[in-house]
This record gives sequence, structure tokens and C-alpha cells, in this order.
Amino acid sequence: MDRTLVLIRHGQSDWNLKNLFTGWKDPGLTEVGIHEAREAGKRLKKLGVTFDKVFTSALTRAQHTTELVLEEMGLSSLKVVKDAQLNERDYGDLSGLNKAEAALKWGEEQVMIWRRSYDTPPPGGESLRDTLARVLPYYCQDILPCVLRGEPTVVIAHGNSLRALLMVLERATPETIPGIELHTGIPVVYRMRADSTVDSKQMLEA
Repeated sequence: MDRTLVLIRHGQSDWNLKNLFTGWKDPGLTEVGIHEAREAGKRLKKLGVTFDKVFTSALTRAQHTTELVLEEMGLSSLKVVKDAQLNERDYGDLSGLNKAEAALKWGEEQVMIWRRSYDTPPPGGESLRDTLARVLPYYCQDILPCVLRGEPTVVIAHGNSLRALLMVLERATPETIPGIELHTGIPVVYRMRADSTVDSKQMLEA
């Protein structure tokens, strides 16, 4: 049985390029991001991966990445499930701010705590723990059953919503998760066991 789960962080967005906190704001992909998405699709196709189920967030940059990946794989006819539960974490008052300017305002150490800690939210926003609280039930109820039925599945979402899933898949802890980074446009291919644990992991880097 092909219990494959692939996670992809969307391609570079305009606000990634400008070093801005994005969260639930909705900028589009840059030309680099479009290229990253197409390359992800090509690498998956070359590996022989295919999909039966596709999940993405309610945000444009993830949806556009999804369209481009599927196009390169010849799977554009697949139904795509879009849900805000997979959205990036809400950066609250930091949304739209330049990360360097935020560090000058609040201090580099405080901003890094907001960005990378598990349970400290930025003002008016979500912590990674808050993000996990909405992503994990959706994963368990909607995504994981597809994988365990042998329906190869891809989730194309965001750095922090996918980091929340990595806490489950890779048994990361609040202490180790700050050191885990997902790069834009790089597919992570998991082969799952029947008990929903990870059998193998493969990064499809350039």
C-alpha cells in the first residue's frame, strides 16, 4: 500500500523577498517562487510520485504553488481541498512589518522568541502551539485517513502550519522545534506505516 504524504512550503512570496512578516496577509508569488513551485512538481514527477488527494490553505501563495506543482506533474484535474485550518500562523501586530525593523523596535531576542518559540505569541497573534491546536485536528480528521487508506496525499501550505505537522510526524518537542526550518518549494516525502508513524523521509532538494 502506498501510504505517501508529501509536505511542501509554498514558493517564495513577494513578502518573503521583502523580509516582511506575512501571516494571514495574502501576497502572491515572486518569479523565484513560481520557479520553485514548478521545480518541486518536476522533482516529484521524476521520483515517480503521484497524488490522489491534495490539500492547501485559504491563502493565494499556497494555492498558486499547488496549481503549478500539479501542472508540472500532469495532475491539474485533481480536486484541491482548500481550508483556512492550514493557513500560516497569524503574526498579529507584526503582520506587514519588516523583520529587521521589528527587531529594532522590540529587540532582536524578543522578536526571535516570537518567531521561533513554541508557546509565546506575538502581540495579537498566534504562537506555534496555537497553530498546532488548529492544524492537528484537521490533519487527524481529514488528511491522515487519506494517507492510511493508501491514497497518496500532498499538503501545500506554510512554514509554521507545516512545522506544526512536523512536531507530530518527527516527534519534535517545544525545545527542538525552534531549530527546524522548512525552505520554500522543497518537497518533503514521507512514507508512512499503518500505525501512522513515519517509515522514511526524503527531501527533494535541488
